[in-house]
Amino acid sequence: MVVLEAIDRVNRELNTTTVIITHNAVISDMAHRVIFLADGRIAEVSENKQRLGAEHLKW
Repeated sequence: MVVLEAIDRVNRELNTTTVIITHNAVISDMAHRVIFLADGRIAEVSENKQRLGAEHLKW
């Protein structure tokens, strides 16, 4: 959790972009944009209208 909070804070304060590649779908709730891959190709792109902070993710 601490790592996700740090990534979120750095992105906000420094206006940076971070790419997180994971099989943990819960983390996608804090992203601006989520890109799903299938067979090495982009299968779907979605944008979160209501992002969650790391402290609000439900594990």
